[in-house]
Amino acid sequence: MHPSTRHFRALVSSDWSECLSPTGPFDFIAFHFPEHAARCEEIFRRYTGNRITLGEACEQLAALLPGPVSAEAMDAYLERGFAVYRGVPELIAWCLERDILFMINTTAMIGYFQRVLAARRLPPLPALSANAFLRYPPAPSDPGLVFELREISDKGVHTAEVARRFGIPPRRVVVIGDSGGDGPHFVWAHRAGAFTIGSMTKESLSRYCAERGVPIGHRFGVSYAAGEPRDPGREGAFDFRDLIPVLREVLEG
Repeated sequence: MHPSTRHFRALVSSDWSECLSPTGPFDFIAFHFPEHAARCEEIFRRYTGNRITLGEACEQLAALLPGPVSAEAMDAYLERGFAVYRGVPELIAWCLERDILFMINTTAMIGYFQRVLAARRLPPLPALSANAFLRYPPAPSDPGLVFELREISDKGVHTAEVARRFGIPPRRVVVIGDSGGDGPHFVWAHRAGAFTIGSMTKESLSRYCAERGVPIGHRFGVSYAAGEPRDPGREGAFDFRDLIPVLREVLEG
């Protein structure tokens, strides 16, 4: 049975870049066009820091590229550059085994996940909300539900829609994010009555939530202070299977 046609009793809606994976959403561009690596990083930091919109970021990315990135080019990047934090595939599998829908909700590209899933680098995903800047023709391994994310404010809209379609109440929804780009998603979760988890939490998310009176229900991994640089070594020491007791308490309690 395709995972999108199953019955699910709970929902985890998580960001991807620097949240479940140490990579960034534009790393495939930097891989093939290393001369644009610094610019890609700058664009990523600006919209995750809420200084430009995702739409503006995509316009700036489009100006860098000479043409579309083929599926073969994405596969070549994934062969060298695909990475997840320890325990992430096992956490996704644990959720699916317990009828917990695991949805990736991210500004990374739909096409990226199409090729990741085609190569079975992750367990099957029932739902995906991602950037339509790059999308390939449909494939059997694609998630059953794919939402095109145009702005970061769409994250909460798409989480709410998936919960509605599967009849999942807000108290059985967990939202995971890492940066200020996830701030609107956390605001939605707070208002709806869902639970939030900060993963490798950047100061931009802490500040966004604090300024709006939105609590972060649980912090996992490194929690960064203002101006503190990322420390991939510290991040890599955490095992996402350690989130299972938290999810069990929130979603099965």
